[in-house]
Amino acid sequence: MYESEKLKFLDSLKNFASSLQYSLMHENEWTVRGFIDVFQNIYPISSDSKLISKILEIHLLPLLLSFAEKQGYILEPADKQNWYPDFTFINKLNHAIKFAVDLKTTYRDEEHPAFCNGFTLGSHGEYFTEHNSTKNIQYPYNEYTGHFVLGIIYSRNILEACDMKIYHVYDINSIPAVIKHFVFFAAEKWTIASDKGGSSNTANIGSIQYIEDILNSNGVFAKAGEELFHDYWANFGKIKIRGKNGRYKKLSSFSEYLKYRGLPESLNNPKKSKREQ
Repeated sequence: MYESEKLKFLDSLKNFASSLQYSLMHENEWTVRGFIDVFQNIYPISSDSKLISKILEIHLLPLLLSFAEKQGYILEPADKQNWYPDFTFINKLNHAIKFAVDLKTTYRDEEHPAFCNGFTLGSHGEYFTEHNSTKNIQYPYNEYTGHFVLGIIYSRNILEACDMKIYHVYDINSIPAVIKHFVFFAAEKWTIASDKGGSSNTANIGSIQYIEDILNSNGVFAKAGEELFHDYWANFGKIKIRGKNGRYKKLSSFSEYLKYRGLPESLNNPKKSKREQ
């Protein structure tokens, strides 16, 4: 239902992503250089990825509000910090049409610049397995017409200790940018998902890491489709299979899942690893 609206929204979100270079970048560097106080002193930003991610979100919010208005949507940020998604877009004419958009940022691997550090794509916990659940989610999962990622990949510019001084506002052009060489993209969440967790200590879906595949929505489930993506992650860590040693272990790859379900291995879309380069 509302498939045409989903495709239309995705196309608009991709156009919005491509326009961000004109708002967030100047000569391939981030336009934000630090925090300013009432005395017009500027304090440079550190390279902490969580700090950068939060400031990018603040930087983008007015642009997202303008985008939502132009597209005929209400923009609703998550009520609580750790809820999914970051932003809910609600169609003004038909409130049954809702889109989940998560803002995801990460940095390139310095040793393997064709790869990035990857994203977490949301939980595969209760709201993902029980689509009527309201736990840690703005609206029940099944009320969303589509689930999208608005992503930013960047290169880090680690500042020297001497750069972390107080600058005056008149010196803003001499403050080094902490990140540069942005790539912006938009994609349906499932199309850039991997079959591995996004973090070791939380139930998060991981993304693929090869940048070209991310930009082309060529994730592990690209051949299999969204339905098998949902089934795999809804059962991740729950299904047990017999390992090579004869003992049972938790299913941990999409290849194992396909074999367990009796589905062809051709549905798997294995991804490049850094060691293969």
